[in-house]
Parts: sequence; structure tokens; C-alpha cells
Amino acid sequence: MRVSVIGCGHLGIPHAAAMAEIGHEVIGVDLDQSKIDRLNAGECPIYEEGLPELLATHTASGQLRFTTDLAEAAAFADVHFLAVGTPIDADGRSYDTGQVFGAARALAPYLNRPTVIVGKSTVTVGTTRDLAALLDRLSPAGEDVEVVWNPEFLREGHAIEDTLRPDRIVVGVPSPHAEDVVRQVYAPLLRDQVPLFVTDPTTAELIKGAANAYLGMKISFINGVADMCAAAGADVHQLTEAIGVDPRIGRGGLNAGPGYGGGCLPKDVRAFTASAQALGALDAATLLRSAEQVNESRPAATLALIEKTLGRPVDGVRITVWGASFKAGTDDVRESPALAIATLMHQRGAAVTVHDPHAVTAALRRSPELDYTEDLNDSAMGAELIVLATEWPQFRDADPKALATLVASPVLVDLRNLLHADSWRMAGWTVRQLGRPAQE
Repeated sequence: MRVSVIGCGHLGIPHAAAMAEIGHEVIGVDLDQSKIDRLNAGECPIYEEGLPELLATHTASGQLRFTTDLAEAAAFADVHFLAVGTPIDADGRSYDTGQVFGAARALAPYLNRPTVIVGKSTVTVGTTRDLAALLDRLSPAGEDVEVVWNPEFLREGHAIEDTLRPDRIVVGVPSPHAEDVVRQVYAPLLRDQVPLFVTDPTTAELIKGAANAYLGMKISFINGVADMCAAAGADVHQLTEAIGVDPRIGRGGLNAGPGYGGGCLPKDVRAFTASAQALGALDAATLLRSAEQVNESRPAATLALIEKTLGRPVDGVRITVWGASFKAGTDDVRESPALAIATLMHQRGAAVTVHDPHAVTAALRRSPELDYTEDLNDSAMGAELIVLATEWPQFRDADPKALATLVASPVLVDLRNLLHADSWRMAGWTVRQLGRPAQE
């Protein structure tokens, strides 16, 4: 099939490359001409595992190309994926769907034949209905333009894997014809027995919000329990392993750490909380808000652990933070716990240097007040304490003996419980791990 992907960011680029990989002819659309030029040259403007190879392969073959021209995309494709951003609104609680409706308005005049618009972005309940009404009014094809909602469930750092081998596909469809079109698009994945959930559009919109809100609550729950473990002298890692074997709870996502971040979970929990409030589900709103509050408390809780480890305030202390992205496998620093912690320590007077294998450039744009280095050894030079805040494997595999010769004081706070603390202790390090007993 011929498909377009409108919006070339952390969602759109992987989706476009994956659609080409499963056999479709794909055209990606974005307003940024410099980004389009890079993409057409096979260059990837974001870091995502496996994406540069797919992008280079399919742009070279002509299976995938990019443009700024919506008229070209409308003439080319019969299915259009909307993959534009839906950041949190100015109220801090709901989605700003301006880019979704803006893209639809811009595309509408060129829709002169039966077309299916497939929304990928995370949106407020009712967006599909309102978008369909807008396109019906503005498009020459009128009611022959149908809107499907097909929320993404991508984990950044695993976007290609999650698109080509998803654990499920959810589509909210307005008609049997729209369902048939979506089945054709995803036919290669459905042949591999990927579960397809066909719902009405409203249910599809809520499924995505509910999934991310539940994950946010799960992370906040275990972080709250980590605080309890720290107070009691218990080990949150052992606790997590023991309760995670219960199939009603599950081990996935049940990891204590500095909190959740990125472009999805924080805004989705906020927006789902606001939806619960608007729908009058006040108990649900209270529960969700509590999860937010636990997550919002993580930088301060981390600072308390760091100062306890140091035995003094961070003012004037040389501290290195390992990790800038909100998780490993991506260069996305949106609402990164690592950067939030680094910034808080900087505000308290610490001299903070940040190292990340792939996200230094993005972090520098977002938090220019911090110092950065792209070299692991350079980051440790002269540090009085290192804070491990993102679970990159490069940090797990670092040599504690070699690094101990570079630092001013071999002290490490592992917020991700990533390291085998025994090997670091034997190399002379003092190690503190979130929610675990002190290890000297």
C-alpha cells in the first residue's frame, strides 16, 4: 500500500521506517526542511536502536522518502498516519492537540477521494469524533474521509522492535471499511499472530491513557515502597523480586528508581487524571494524582539520599551524573529524572558534570547551565561523588578499579540498582543504591 506519515519525530520516523520495512511505499511529511533533507539523505536526526539502519536501507531503495509538501503526500497515499506531537497544554493537565488539528486542516483541501486517516498520537477522549467532523466539513471527499484511532505503545529505545513486533495493535474504527483498510496496513504483523483489538474510537483513545497511567502508578508505587525500605533498612530489590513473581502484579515496570520521565508517561498520567476529574470519577482522579505526587517527589528524595551519603550538603561538591536521557536506548531528555536531579543539585550549589553516551547534545539544549562531557573517564575526573541516573549498559560495564584512580573520592549513588555493588566495593568504592541497605 501507499501510506504517508505526517510528523517526523520520535514517533513518526520509526513508524515510517517500520511501514517501509513491512512492504509499504511510504512518504513522511514534516515542516522542517533541514530535517527532511537529512532524512532523505538517510541520516537519522534522533537516536533509536535499529532506526539508522532501516532508514538508510529504505531511503536508498526509494521505498521511503520525505517531503514538506502535503499536497504531494495526499496525491501519493490513500492512508495517512498522524504522528504529530501532543504536548501537555498550558494548563499543565490536558493535551495540546493543536498540531493534530493543524495537520488535519492543512491536509483536508487535498483529500479529494476516499481516504483513511489513522491517528497515532495520544489524545483527549473525543478527539477522533471532532477530527472526523472537521475533515467532513473541510475535505472535498467529505464523509468519504474516515478517521481511525490507532494509539502507539512504543517504548523509547525499543521503537522499531515495538512497531515490527508489538504485543498488541489497538484500532478504534468508525466502519467495517475502515477496519478492513487497517487490517491491510498491518497484514504482515497480523500474519505473525500479533493480537488486534478492534474497538470504537472512544475506547481506543482511553486504552492508551489507561495503559500509561497504570504504568506510572506502578512505578510510583514501587518508589514509595523504596522509601519505606530505606527507612526500615530493608532491600527493595529483594522485595521487588519476591512480589514480582505474583502474576497479578508482574515484574515488568516494577523497578525502583528516580522516577518516570520522557514524552509520554508524565503527560499521559496528568491528562488521564484530568479526564477522570472531568468525567466525575473523583476517586480515580485522587488515586492518579497520588501517583503523580510520588513521582514529583523523586528529585528531592534523591537529593536527600545523596547528602546522606556525603554526610554534608551538596553546596560546593563536585558531582558527576551518569545519564541525561530519561531512559537508556534513546537521546530523549524530555522530563528526564536524571536532568531534574542534576539541575536541583546545581541549584543547591554543587558543581555538576553530566555524561551520557548519546544525549549530551539534547541535554545541553535543555539544561545549558550544567557542564557536560561525552567521555566516561573524563566525567569521573576529580569527582567527589558519581550519581548513576540512567540505566545505560556502558555504566554497568564500567571498570570500578580504573575509575577509582580518577575520582577525588570513590563514592557512587546508584539510582537504577544497575551495578553489582560487591565488585565496586572491592574496588574501594562506597556504594548507595536506592531503597537498599547501605553498602560500604
